[in-house]
Amino acid sequence: MSSHQDSGRVVPLPLLTSHSASRSATTCRYRCGDACAHDAPNTSDNAYFGDVVRNVLSRRKALRTGGALALSFGAATALTGTAAAAPGDRGHGPDHGDRPHGVPGTDFEPVPPNTEDRVVIPEGYEQDVVIGWGDPVVPGAPEFDFHNQTAAAQEKQFGYNNDFAGLIPLNGSGKRNLLVVNHEYTTEPHMFPDYDEENPTEEQVRIAWAAHGLSVVEVHRERGGGLTPQAGRHNRRITLNTEFELRGPAAGSDHLKTSADPTGTKVFGTQNNCAGSVTPWGTVLSGEENVNQYFANADQVTDPKTKQRLDRYGFSGGASDRKWERFDKRWDLAQEPNEANRFGWVVEIDPNDPDSTPVKHTALGRFKHEGAAVHVTRDRRVVAYSGDDERFDYIYKFVSNGRMKPGRSAHARRHNMGLLDDGTLYVAKFRGDSPESEIDGSGKLPSDGEFDGTGEWIALASGDRSFVPGFSAEEVYIFTRLAADAVGATKMDRPEDIQPSPVNGRIYCALTNNSNRGSAGNAAPDEVNPRIGNKHGHVLEVDDEHTGTRFRWNLLLVCGDPNDPSTYFGGFDKSEVSPISCPDNVAFDRHGNLWISTDGNALDSHDGLFAVPVEGPERGKVKQFLTVPVGAETCGPVITDDLVTVCVQHPGEDAEDPSRPTSHWPDGGDSRPRPAVAVVWRKHGGEIGQR
Repeated sequence: MSSHQDSGRVVPLPLLTSHSASRSATTCRYRCGDACAHDAPNTSDNAYFGDVVRNVLSRRKALRTGGALALSFGAATALTGTAAAAPGDRGHGPDHGDRPHGVPGTDFEPVPPNTEDRVVIPEGYEQDVVIGWGDPVVPGAPEFDFHNQTAAAQEKQFGYNNDFAGLIPLNGSGKRNLLVVNHEYTTEPHMFPDYDEENPTEEQVRIAWAAHGLSVVEVHRERGGGLTPQAGRHNRRITLNTEFELRGPAAGSDHLKTSADPTGTKVFGTQNNCAGSVTPWGTVLSGEENVNQYFANADQVTDPKTKQRLDRYGFSGGASDRKWERFDKRWDLAQEPNEANRFGWVVEIDPNDPDSTPVKHTALGRFKHEGAAVHVTRDRRVVAYSGDDERFDYIYKFVSNGRMKPGRSAHARRHNMGLLDDGTLYVAKFRGDSPESEIDGSGKLPSDGEFDGTGEWIALASGDRSFVPGFSAEEVYIFTRLAADAVGATKMDRPEDIQPSPVNGRIYCALTNNSNRGSAGNAAPDEVNPRIGNKHGHVLEVDDEHTGTRFRWNLLLVCGDPNDPSTYFGGFDKSEVSPISCPDNVAFDRHGNLWISTDGNALDSHDGLFAVPVEGPERGKVKQFLTVPVGAETCGPVITDDLVTVCVQHPGEDAEDPSRPTSHWPDGGDSRPRPAVAVVWRKHGGEIGQR
């Protein structure tokens, strides 16, 4: 990257590469290694919707006569134990404007689009900052000093660029909770006042290693609504120096062995942790996403099979941007080609046990996991859903063989953490129910009034058995993308966070964007990805059999400006909704409303958090609850009855010169911006979204 001199320090110039939506060039470089500026690594020629959908009338006839596809929907209802409505039968209609107040949980005055350098919240609400980069986490942590950082201090302080957050009640108390937060990536030019990207110091590199991972912090509920960090015995930092156990059917594989770990069962650290979830047994699942950018010298790997696998996962080039390979050979693929295979997993930590060893679950497959979230069936089997956050990659699920033990005791947690090591891994294939001619890439709805259809889960592996010809089971788990290519999974528009609704049992997936959809040499639009150059993204709703192999789906939202004819808001009147662009994370309130945070808003407003009912007359009525400061992204929403938290990631990262930041949040004045967690509550108490 080119640079110019400013008062004796090296200052990066703007990058001349394309990047996602309105995200800054710096964010693109340090968060995902400029993934959108490179060709998508999926070069497979999987069948697209237009190739698969050939006999629409016969399929509709099967639905009308109660055929096999209708059965899949009914099975999903039985398994969830909820009255899940069919697509097109969810109650939206001409009476949607008759309510004097909004749907419970969404009854607030929407925040208008804006570009203010603060967290903007609805009238009648208050906010505070819970914890930010550099704040103390474990005993002995010094106060943060931007100009005098050390790796030893960062090991004890809150890490950088918070993404997922989970709030776990401690000992059944509503007042004491454990806040668990991912630290996705580091942006060294914004972290260090004297950073030279061509010659980082060893101490700066070690600070960055310590700034990755997760933080576990005890927080107390304040009267009126806020959260205050406390020194507690559960407080913990997990970094790139923390030992993890590799478990499941691929553990011990030759593809996972390195000179430092000849057993293939132990790896130090986790990185680029994006979304996640709190499990029903009180642990946290976290997804390792853009891990390829941290490794160097992929161009020196000469073995053709290894090179093919590295290419499919986006490993390329010589020296890495961060130059970590200068200080530890494990980041050098020419010396340790298997180290790359030890990242890209779903990890699980037990916040209730600060001495426990975190786990990487190989049975859930290896890819760019945005996160993972669990649904428990009536027979107590566990189903984990995960998206591969890359243009034209796939959606997966894992179904356990074992059954969950109820409760959150130490015994139950140990048992339930093992459920994700034994089961079947699947990848999704979608089919639309409209004629190919009606999906023209413009976003125009087909004649039946919805983008919807059916699909199947294709089994990839179970235990030591592979269902993919030419792949052993361990190859399926470690090189999952290639196995999914081989079975013809459906190429999606960056499937990110996927969460099951605790109320209706359906699954909701944020597909952030894909500006390459329909461009030369890339997959054409199809009914589940219906727009050419999809820069605003959409939200997918799936009614799944959960433990079965069939599902029905529809698009709840096709995002963007409501005045744009290519947008769709669940059938709701578009004149009454908030604009929304680039959905990223999803969560639910107790009423079953979907909450969506955004990343890369392409509508000339800051990213934000939005609420939308998924049932009844206001299904699709998107309302913006908050926006985040300049240059920031909204991450990891937590929605409870009486508070909302969001992770404000990379504020001010759009500055061309980090010494002249565009944001001064959260400390104000002329301070450097810091990623931090914000909390919002109603003035004088009361429930969120109730008036």
